[in-house]
Order: sequence, then structure tokens, then C-alpha cells
Amino acid sequence: MSTQTKKYRVMIVDDEQDITTIFRVGLEKNEFIVTTYNDPLEALSNFRPGMYDLMILDIRMPGMNGFELCQKIKEMDDKVKVCFLTAFEEYRSDFRQSFPALDEVKCYLKKPVTVSDLISRLMDLANS
Repeated sequence: MSTQTKKYRVMIVDDEQDITTIFRVGLEKNEFIVTTYNDPLEALSNFRPGMYDLMILDIRMPGMNGFELCQKIKEMDDKVKVCFLTAFEEYRSDFRQSFPALDEVKCYLKKPVTVSDLISRLMDLANS
């Protein structure tokens, strides 16, 4: 079990159900409160300000990409912290261009990623 004292509320949005399931199970074992979505439009329609501390957003998804989803969510809640997830390297320059103020080390993860690396990154992001 984790030694974290605050239970962080995390939204994970990835169109691959196996990824959201693995991350949800791993994070919940480490005392995170997790909600997952495999459809970015559904995630957006269910989002409420103040509901989450952290978000993990896949970049490449059908219907709406992670950058677009982030921008719409940030319009509703600018306090939620975001980490982007992708298997595709070409999105790194798009990330830098779209979110120049975000720390790439804390906010950009390349698949595959282990649950322990994800937890470490989320804790860094939460404490920044």
C-alpha cells in the first residue's frame, strides 16, 4: 500500500479499455480514487468542476483527441492537473506547441508505461 495521505481523484480517458482497466486497478491499489472512460465525448459530458485532482488523457482517440478534451475541461476547471499519454512520438511537438506552460517531464508519458511509473509521475504532478 502507498503511504500517500491524500486520496487523489483521477480521471483516465483512453480509447483502449485494457489500458484504462490496468491503470484503474493499479491506482486503486495505491489509494487513488479512479474514474475511467473509453470515449472522450462521454468523459467530457460527465466532467464536473472540482470533481478530479488529476487527469490522464490519451492523445489519439476517435471523436476528440486528448488535447481538445483537455482544452474543453480546462475551460470548466483550470485547477485540474493533466498528464498526456501516447504511443506515438510525433505528438511531442504538438504537446509543446499546444501547452507551452506545462512541464513535459511531468505531463507527457509515452506508452508503454508501468503502473509504478504512472504513480510516480502522478505524485510529481500532484505536488507541483
